[in-house]
Amino acid sequence: MEEVTLMKGNEAVAHAAVRAGCDGYFGYPITPQSEIMETLMEMKPWETTGMVVLQAESETASINMVYGAAGCGKRTMTSSSSPGVSLMLEGFSYIAGAELPCVVVDVMRGGPGLGTIQPSQADYYQIVKGGGHGDYKVITLAPATVQEMADFTVLAFDLAFKYRVMCVVLADGVVGQMMEKVVLPPFRPRWTEEEIRRMHPWATLGRTPDRKPNVITSLALQAEEMEEINLRLQSRYREIEKNEVRYEEVMCEDAEYLIVGFGISARIGQKAAEMAREEGLKVGLLRPITLFPFPTNEIKRLAEKVKGVLTVELSAGQMVDDVRLAVNGKVPVEFFGKMGGIVPSPDEVLHALKEKVIK
Repeated sequence: MEEVTLMKGNEAVAHAAVRAGCDGYFGYPITPQSEIMETLMEMKPWETTGMVVLQAESETASINMVYGAAGCGKRTMTSSSSPGVSLMLEGFSYIAGAELPCVVVDVMRGGPGLGTIQPSQADYYQIVKGGGHGDYKVITLAPATVQEMADFTVLAFDLAFKYRVMCVVLADGVVGQMMEKVVLPPFRPRWTEEEIRRMHPWATLGRTPDRKPNVITSLALQAEEMEEINLRLQSRYREIEKNEVRYEEVMCEDAEYLIVGFGISARIGQKAAEMAREEGLKVGLLRPITLFPFPTNEIKRLAEKVKGVLTVELSAGQMVDDVRLAVNGKVPVEFFGKMGGIVPSPDEVLHALKEKVIK
């Protein structure tokens, strides 16, 4: 029988990480995601599964600890919020260049600067567009429920190791802080050193009698070598775009107007669409679950049948750029958003839809 538990989204991440067989968590406290590390400290998984939980001296230190553990083929992760993630971006790029798998949870807050501890979705450019230097991408999962905070933590490890890339669970502060019922995933064992050698021959685990040690680096001294690395990465990203697009459609079969939103904005947008239906307006919702790879083709397909699109975000408008690229001028794409930690109501979204799109 499934065990249903009431917990915060951040707490669900911590429990799911332990159950996913995570070897090490390295992090630094920052609101609104501090409960992830606090929950892990309370759970003391080092006594049960052997998982390492360490508070680093900074976000910069934590991402470099992740880099080192990932190079050993370990399931490793960190978590932070928007300003903290900004400090990690150099590490993001180094990890991408070294082709290492790891998981990062970003529970977004308002900015720029230190900003506010209130929720935001303004890290879209920073994460989805690769805020660090170089031509790299990270798989980005956008949970909208506490259940998905748990499920996507496990999925993030699977995808990271499948493609040897970083996978980010990109949640807004609402989803991280709210409490809902959740069914936690089953326990997975941590890999033994022998299993890591067999499954991940690229990992550095020291010398063996029949093998030289691997060298993990993102450095390439020759232009031709750097181009070869980049071409290999771009090929991998195209494979991810082919195989891993995830999205949810709600009431889109007969929709004449479309709302697009992720995370908490999608939940608010769905309620606004339901309210519109009660008024006789045929409104549907498209929720991107993966922000990279983005559901471009799905939005393009829906744009062929609707009269207009409204994107809803807790930002000044970032995902809307990708929606407009997908729609490619077929129908108008309008934007509605709130900043500074203000979360719009379904009534406000419906009003914006009528004023900007339906007119």
